[in-house]
Amino acid sequence: MTVTDQKLISTAVETHHVPTCWREELSSLNSASIVLRLLFPLVACSSLLPFVSPGVALLVGIVIALTFGNPYSLTTERLITPLLQVSVVGLGAGMDLVEVGRAGIHGFFYTVIGITLTMSMGLALGRLIRTQRDTSLLVTVGTAICGGSAIAAVAPAIRAKNHDISVALATVFFLNAVALFIFPPIGHHLGLGQMQFGVWSALAIHDTSSVVGAAMQYGAHALEVATTIKLTRALWIVPVTLAIGMVWNRGSGARDASKPRRPWFILGFLAAAALVT
Repeated sequence: MTVTDQKLISTAVETHHVPTCWREELSSLNSASIVLRLLFPLVACSSLLPFVSPGVALLVGIVIALTFGNPYSLTTERLITPLLQVSVVGLGAGMDLVEVGRAGIHGFFYTVIGITLTMSMGLALGRLIRTQRDTSLLVTVGTAICGGSAIAAVAPAIRAKNHDISVALATVFFLNAVALFIFPPIGHHLGLGQMQFGVWSALAIHDTSSVVGAAMQYGAHALEVATTIKLTRALWIVPVTLAIGMVWNRGSGARDASKPRRPWFILGFLAAAALVT
C-alpha cells in the first residue's frame, strides 16, 4: 500500500467520523448537512407555537426523523428528560393547589386499583402468549405506571437486555402516539366531561407527555385533572421498582447496585401550584 493510499483511507475515516458525545456532535459539521442541522431546531421550536397541536408536532417529528434522521440524536437524548421535567413543573404554575389536592385524592384509589390490575393482567397475558419474561415485565410496568420512565427505572433493577428494553419502549411509544390522536375524538363521541376525560386519559395513556397532549386538546380542567393523577401514578416508580428488583432477582444471588430515580420534579410541580394559589 502506497503512502497516497494510506492518506486517502485516513481522510475517508476522518470524513465519516461519528460523534461519540453530545459536545462533539454540536461542534461537528460532518454528521449531517448544514441544511438539516438548521432545519431540525427550527421545526422543533415551531412546535411551541400555540396553533400547532401536539398531534401535528408528533407527526412532523416522526416524518423528519424517519426521512432525514436526527442530526442531534445524542443531544436530544441528553435533554429530553430534563425538558419534560421542567415542563411538568411549569404546568403546576397554571393550577390551583386546592384543585390539585382534590384531583389527587380522587384519583389515588383509581391509581392503586389500576396499577394492581394492570400488573396482574399484564404478567398473566405474557405467560399466556409466551413472550420473553423481561419483555413482558417491562411492557407491563410501562403500561401500569408511566411508560418510558418506568421502563428506564425497572430495566437496570432486573438486568434487562437491550433487546427487551427496545421492544418494550417501542411498544409503549407506539401506543402513546396512537392515544394522542384517538383519545380526544373518542371522549367527545362518548360525551365525557372534563373530569371524566382527565381521569380516563391519566389512567389509560402511558407517558406523561402524551397524557398532557391529549388532555390539553380536550380542555383546561381535563388537563389539570389528568396531570395531577398522572403524577400521582409516577410516584409509584420508586416503591414498585424496589419491589420488582427484590422479587425478580430472588434466589439469583445478584445484588443490583442501581437505584430507581426519584421523581423530584413532582415536588416542583406542587411548589409551583402553591405559589400561584
